[in-house]
Amino acid sequence: MGKPPPGKCSQEVCFGLLVSFVLCLVLLCLNHSTSLGANNWIDLSMSKQVRPIGVMKINNTEDSCSDRYIYIHDDLPSKFNSDFLINCKSISAGISSSSIPSMCPDLVNLGLGPKIENSDGVLANESWFITNPYLLEVIFHNKMKKYECLTSNSTLASAIYVPFYTGMDASVHLWDSNLTIRDSSAKNLVKWLSGQPEWKKMWGRDHFFVSGRTSWDFRRVRDNSSEWGSKLRFFPESMNMTMLSMEGSLWKNDIAIPYPTSFHPAKDSEVVQWQNRVRQQERPYLFAFVGAPRPHLQGSIRGKIIDHCQASTTCKFLHCGENNCHNPVNIMRVFQSSVYCLQPRGDSDTRRSAFDAILAGCIPVFFHPATAFSQYLWYLPKNHTKYSVFIPVRDVKDLKEEGIIEKVLQGISKDRELAMREEVIRMIPKLVYADPGSRLDTPDAFDIAVQGILERIENVRKVIREGRDPSIGFAEGDGTKFTFPDTVD
Repeated sequence: MGKPPPGKCSQEVCFGLLVSFVLCLVLLCLNHSTSLGANNWIDLSMSKQVRPIGVMKINNTEDSCSDRYIYIHDDLPSKFNSDFLINCKSISAGISSSSIPSMCPDLVNLGLGPKIENSDGVLANESWFITNPYLLEVIFHNKMKKYECLTSNSTLASAIYVPFYTGMDASVHLWDSNLTIRDSSAKNLVKWLSGQPEWKKMWGRDHFFVSGRTSWDFRRVRDNSSEWGSKLRFFPESMNMTMLSMEGSLWKNDIAIPYPTSFHPAKDSEVVQWQNRVRQQERPYLFAFVGAPRPHLQGSIRGKIIDHCQASTTCKFLHCGENNCHNPVNIMRVFQSSVYCLQPRGDSDTRRSAFDAILAGCIPVFFHPATAFSQYLWYLPKNHTKYSVFIPVRDVKDLKEEGIIEKVLQGISKDRELAMREEVIRMIPKLVYADPGSRLDTPDAFDIAVQGILERIENVRKVIREGRDPSIGFAEGDGTKFTFPDTVD
């Protein structure tokens, strides 16, 4: 057999070389693929360990909504929310079934109420409205519709929002002597919610709703028509949910968030302008009280406080019983002209007036810890002496000494007064609800409420991951929550 020509190879040799080349190429690709997969796994695990809260890496892009997604139960039957808006003529705008005949005028501007066109120079810009505080649930819902991390996929959600207008429902049924009718909406709501697939994920502990009334309106203990309120918060399903309301209760799943004031800024600059305005305000009165007496409430100190104010030449009193307080201009005029604003309890522990005072740059004076200190824990400084004055009054007799309030306030140094006012002014941005049609760069009361809910639910998930019982501590009562502290400071 002759030699093959130069540069050529035999058929067997060429085939062998080709097979060897292909095998080497396959092995190289497999090795590269395995190595790449291992590196990806390491990268992902490392990324998971160092990922900041609220950020998730998806396809090499950061998801700023991770751990912040909220699912709204938009499929909630209309009888629980929008029907109330349609039938607003039958809903009272006040705290009693007959005080103000219709809520319809208050529902304009996404629940903010009529815009204030002329404030006689008292207010600074166009972001002021005549806002009904009982429409907190409507304002919150409209703001939630604009929340940047909504999801239509409930499996991605960190929290489930239930847009039930509890306050409006209460305005229809709360005075009904028939307990079956009074509790009917609550029973229908929890029945509907517990039948949804989202419920079984955490049996409702990732669900929350908002109320434009105090928590006590939904915690009737006994089935007696003379007892106040509905039993909403004592139904087992409801106990697994968190309620945000203007006033909390002794139970840990009722959380207080600020009353809506009449200032709903559309821009951050409007907040800054208002802060500068109240900082420079002249304040000819040492203290002020805006309100009315409560003679029907045994032990109320309102009457005594009014007596103290009227007896002093340094106090300004605005009587709300004469319908002077429906217009926010009247309230803000008094508060802006005063250094301190008295905030006694009224029909319940808390008052919208406290937030109006802070908004005016007026230092609030509290007489009971349940009016603010043990309520708005997500919002107010833990050290209440930084922004307020506390005069503990356990009984009316504690105010019998003539001029005692004035003496306490006169004894406060000018330096402390200025420091407290500056802290009050600093708090303003997070105590107002921005216009639902806009979004501020600075967190407002809505943003802080959402963040608080997300953290609360994440803590429940942590308990579950650790194999502990999530019901422990979730809806328990705290009998010491509203008791007087051992010391004032």
